[in-house]
Amino acid sequence: MPTLLYVVFMVVPMEANITLLAAARKMDRDALIEIFDLYAPAIYKYALRLCSDAVMADQIVGDVFAKLMEHLSAGMGPSLNLRSYLYEMAYHIIVDEARHSRQWTPFEVVYARDTTGSSTSVTAEERVLFEAALRAIMNDLTDDQRHVAILRFLEGFSLKETATIIGKSVGNVKVIQNRAINSLRKALDHRTGETSDISFTIQSMAHA
Repeated sequence: MPTLLYVVFMVVPMEANITLLAAARKMDRDALIEIFDLYAPAIYKYALRLCSDAVMADQIVGDVFAKLMEHLSAGMGPSLNLRSYLYEMAYHIIVDEARHSRQWTPFEVVYARDTTGSSTSVTAEERVLFEAALRAIMNDLTDDQRHVAILRFLEGFSLKETATIIGKSVGNVKVIQNRAINSLRKALDHRTGETSDISFTIQSMAHA
């Protein structure tokens, strides 16, 4: 059985993160602005994929960076992986919001946001696959499976990073991931016979 491939993202070098964090702990304004500029757009997009509207996603970004400043000023916060730390905070805020509202982003909003400005080299067939895959992620997976699928397939986190973000063991994340893949295959089998190309289509469309 074919396996889904995962996209590897260019991330801020660890040395740069350490330098930024050291300055941010001193409440250096330029460092804090640089951290926001680097990570806010990605956190916003992640939140928008899961929350009910753009206003809430924007609020989540604000809450994440307010908490980061609070943690740093208290001598806490991340020591190395700033990106994972920010997503971890965003994840917990999103889960808390979902428990109260039980509202998720309408699929049409997610699809429109993710395909706007996509490369013209992306084919119509790939767009159809991407639409089907996103619909399946949003509608056919459990909450845990949805979070793992988005963090792994769309955000490009490793198993270890994903485990840290959602507060589960690597073994549990592997189980959730495998179940998510099986659920996606079942949901998409009647829509396309090329399920081995799903992950490639997701990454090319989401990050074109």
